[in-house]
Amino acid sequence: MKRKVGLFIPCYIDQFYPNIAIATLKLLEKFDLEVGYPLEQTCCGQPMANSGFEEASLDAAQLFIRNFQEFDYIVAPSGSCVLHVKEHYNLLPGSEAVTKVRENTFELCEFLVDVLKVDHLKARFPFKVGYHSSCHGQRGLCLSQSSELNAPGFSKPKQLLQMVDGLELVELNRPDECCGFGGTFAVSEEAVSVRMGKDRIQDHLEQGAEVLTGGDASCLMHLEGLIKRKQLPLKVKHIAEILNGESV
Repeated sequence: MKRKVGLFIPCYIDQFYPNIAIATLKLLEKFDLEVGYPLEQTCCGQPMANSGFEEASLDAAQLFIRNFQEFDYIVAPSGSCVLHVKEHYNLLPGSEAVTKVRENTFELCEFLVDVLKVDHLKARFPFKVGYHSSCHGQRGLCLSQSSELNAPGFSKPKQLLQMVDGLELVELNRPDECCGFGGTFAVSEEAVSVRMGKDRIQDHLEQGAEVLTGGDASCLMHLEGLIKRKQLPLKVKHIAEILNGESV
């Protein structure tokens, strides 16, 4: 029997970047999976919890459990939302359904590498690409090794990008530095957030990147806004679009 995968699409992707959701769906369907999209899904509750209103986010969390408890796996193109489900749904009353959902919710790249064991992709993207490693995915989900650690390096997203025909992955000077988005941090500390974002963009430009990619649309939205305001020669694409073989 085909494995049943529930596609979880975060709020900002649903509202602003539906193309990322479509690319994620098409990519997953290439691996002989039965992909479903619960129509009643809403926010996972992360924005409320991050703003200090964790108790107010629990209704959204309960709805998430009801929507996704019947799937073998839940997959989302967003590390921050996945981390919230895995680490913050412990506030819900313990049940078999809560445990199952928390243990079987995966970020897209994590799912492709760790669960499906993908070792090749039918995709072409003939551009120089810089990968922005978002904080929740890297330090929360351990999608890649933190550069400050004296340990063997690895990166699940880069492992997948290296399977894409024609793609040249550029190495950044600061491979895992925060872009400054940080959810409500970008609102409460706007000037600091903008400065951090500009630094990340400059690192990509200095390495000759033509396209900036990453696994969290929230970070990409922040960086793309800064890029467009300055009309810089750098495109932004979510990693799901690249892995699905979509051009700029």
